[in-house]
Amino acid sequence: MKLTVTVLDTTGIQSYIFGSNRLRENIGASYLVGQVTDAWVRQILNQKFKITNPEASIKTQDAELVYAGGGNTVLLFQSADLAIDFTKKLSLKVLKEAPGINLVVAHRHDFEWDQDQLYDIVQEMMKDDLDVKKRSRIPSSPLLGLGVTQDCNSTRLVAVDQRKNHSSPADYPVSREIVAKLDAVKLANTQLQQTLHLPDGWDIPLDFDAFGRSRDEMSYLAVVHIDGNSMGKRFQGFAEGKNDKDYITAMRDLSQSVEKAGKAVLQQLTQELIANWDTLQEKLDLTTQQLPFRPLVYGGDDITFVCDGRLGLTLAVRALQLFETQPIADGKPLTACAGVCIVKAHYPFARAYELSEALCRSAKKVAKRDRSGGERLEPASAIDWHIVASGLLGDLAEIREREYRIQDNKHLKHLEMRPLLLHADPGDWQNWANFEAIIKAFTGEDWKEKRNKVMALREVLRRGSAATKEFLTAYQREALPPMPGSDRRLKSPLAEQGWLDNTCGYFDAIEAMDFYIPLEVSQ
Repeated sequence: MKLTVTVLDTTGIQSYIFGSNRLRENIGASYLVGQVTDAWVRQILNQKFKITNPEASIKTQDAELVYAGGGNTVLLFQSADLAIDFTKKLSLKVLKEAPGINLVVAHRHDFEWDQDQLYDIVQEMMKDDLDVKKRSRIPSSPLLGLGVTQDCNSTRLVAVDQRKNHSSPADYPVSREIVAKLDAVKLANTQLQQTLHLPDGWDIPLDFDAFGRSRDEMSYLAVVHIDGNSMGKRFQGFAEGKNDKDYITAMRDLSQSVEKAGKAVLQQLTQELIANWDTLQEKLDLTTQQLPFRPLVYGGDDITFVCDGRLGLTLAVRALQLFETQPIADGKPLTACAGVCIVKAHYPFARAYELSEALCRSAKKVAKRDRSGGERLEPASAIDWHIVASGLLGDLAEIREREYRIQDNKHLKHLEMRPLLLHADPGDWQNWANFEAIIKAFTGEDWKEKRNKVMALREVLRRGSAATKEFLTAYQREALPPMPGSDRRLKSPLAEQGWLDNTCGYFDAIEAMDFYIPLEVSQ
């Protein structure tokens, strides 16, 4: 039986979702992206092809949905004509209801069922066919208007309406793309409330200004991007060598278990925020039962959320911990990495997201290889972050080189101990437990009334280990707060001079003191 294999993907999604500083537009955009490669596929199969169960066997109907996950969708069709007809209908729906999203489709019309080649063909289509189409795609040049027109404030395309007509408190001209995003906000909010199992009386922000902020203080947001480790290889390894039928079952099972894991993590974060509400109300100056937390992208192991800047590190680490407890179909533990970008409330959102992605990639380097360059047997969970006090110039490497490098005794030293492993690793003292121990010590009883000295220490650390020793002598202290590492090296050089192996163990904790609110969590 000859079939057509169809693979769907989208391009330019990052700019589509995160290109606006207006949260409602980000919310609507994320919802529409999720619809394109999953819900709308099922809808068209049902309404146009009369297929009520898309996962039923291709032997009993015109089309079968192999799986939808990770931004890709794979389908089987009984003929090339059916596949092309489906693509036309989906493309038309995207053009009408989600303008601005770029859909990429690849077909293979000569697939022979029961030859156990479906795995290989899908891999080839992902690597070759879709990549070629993405590279060869001619970018559209939208008509910017004829005669007297008004620009959309967000896209600079031709405005077709006013924002106030689409359930928004602000008012300015908007294009078709923004109209579609705004009209999707209510649906997106309902979907998220159901996903989070949000109790009655609780809500989630629709605008950046609705996040927590303290009186007379600058408001900060955290953009957190979390991505599972080596998930592409896991999917390939789980499906490789299986016959066509078992391949489809394996891909569905793994995709669904990862999707369920991501939602379970967000549900647990929501419950723990509510359980800590009395503490959060006091520290974040919250007046309503509106969570200072908003997931924007939550498809399986790929999660992006925004929250009050003082919760970014806490929630990111907690999410990584929760990921590791989730059951996955292949039976292996799920590890992930997080990038946290903490910025002022009205900082360009696209730039903040871009930096959070770069920070996540930075964390993945130590997750996959130890600091000496050796490859780990299995990837570990890790986190990296950056706190943006003003404008940023350059990429992450340039920022670190400019702001976190010093020369001390002809050695180039690192002020930051980031990225951090989630768990302690033999021989690697740069982990979350040690960082958390130092930040708690600096905010604890012994240093609580000495904030000015702690801030002075931050500048002293910039001058190296000798200056740090002089600082401790001047303030009649034998050492800085010790780290709880088992390695003997941590008990002396690090606490006595602030540095070990050309890396500072205290600068990160001091810098992050105002951006760390611990939560009581259920184990």
